[in-house]
Amino acid sequence: MNKWHKKNFAKPIIKPQKNDIFCPNYAAIDLGTNSCRLVIATPTPSSFRIVETFSKITRLGEGIINNNELSRPAIKRTIGALKVCAGVLAEYAPIHSSRFVATAACRRAVNCKNFLEQVKKETNLNLEIISSQEEARLAVVGCIPLLARNIKRALIFDIGGGSTEISLARTTSSGNTFIEGYISLPYGVVTISEAFPSQDMTDLAYNTIIERTHKILKDFEDKHHIREAIANQEIQIIGTSGTVTVLGAVHLNLPRYNRSAVDGIAMSKQDIEHTIAKIKRIGDDGRKKHPCIGSSKAELTMAGCAIIESLISFWPISEITVADRGIREGILLDLMHSSKHPQRSKKPKNRYPFNRNRNKRHYTDHPSSKGTCQ
Repeated sequence: MNKWHKKNFAKPIIKPQKNDIFCPNYAAIDLGTNSCRLVIATPTPSSFRIVETFSKITRLGEGIINNNELSRPAIKRTIGALKVCAGVLAEYAPIHSSRFVATAACRRAVNCKNFLEQVKKETNLNLEIISSQEEARLAVVGCIPLLARNIKRALIFDIGGGSTEISLARTTSSGNTFIEGYISLPYGVVTISEAFPSQDMTDLAYNTIIERTHKILKDFEDKHHIREAIANQEIQIIGTSGTVTVLGAVHLNLPRYNRSAVDGIAMSKQDIEHTIAKIKRIGDDGRKKHPCIGSSKAELTMAGCAIIESLISFWPISEITVADRGIREGILLDLMHSSKHPQRSKKPKNRYPFNRNRNKRHYTDHPSSKGTCQ
């Protein structure tokens, strides 16, 4: 899919014709510690069809571990990306419903109020700072299409730039999915990378992350007894983050990153360990040159690998489902679930996204037809 910022700005916007079926556009922005992501989609009978995306690494949380403030360069970069988002939204207007959220960096920053005011002034976008619990919930909703039908529980982890959300979800016999419990690790790939700034993370730093994560997870494990349930194959493990998708791409030996090839694949513990070992072995220069990692992710990937290795060494995880989806998709499904648009047929007994008795995959990156809602 062509990114909006590469488009010809003189290209006319195609408006629906009088006899066309109107497909309402829904939009979501996820402003994280490391990147700014936008997605616009239209509803389909089972889920939605993506019509446009935009993603840019902005490093909003760069340096925040030093003084809990968003720096001027980071703010400037981020507002620049948000201006692009505003342009995309204008191009696809009218937007039927939207939600724009900010996560860990904004939760932590003492100058976040001023930042939000500046964003509103320069882009006319209203950003909403969400809690770590809401962040975890949205990640779960976004990953629901990947839940296996024969397993009633799932452990879903989302490695962000400034925090890592881990949720334990359960699906009832009626098809509803709810979160039994969640925990937020107070660090992500950006904050870890800044705390251990060497190009190649030392074994001591890597093991320190693992040990700290194990200590934080102990109370969560004691409360929910996850270890035994995983050993009995009663819990599906789903990972969503840049690091998880990088592992999937490297494991598949892709010549370049391909979302459709990565999203939904299952990696065994042995696959994960071999892939992490390979990423370690090629070093910082190798990661920068790797087509599925690159210079923008090279220094962050090892931090993410440390978190993933923390999880697979703490719990008896035998397999992880790789998810190239998360908060944005969760927002879209929430919006479409709660919105009553003209194309919706008779209200079903159990409404998606909380009805799991549907196909595993629920949306596609490319429209198969134009002018109609699928």
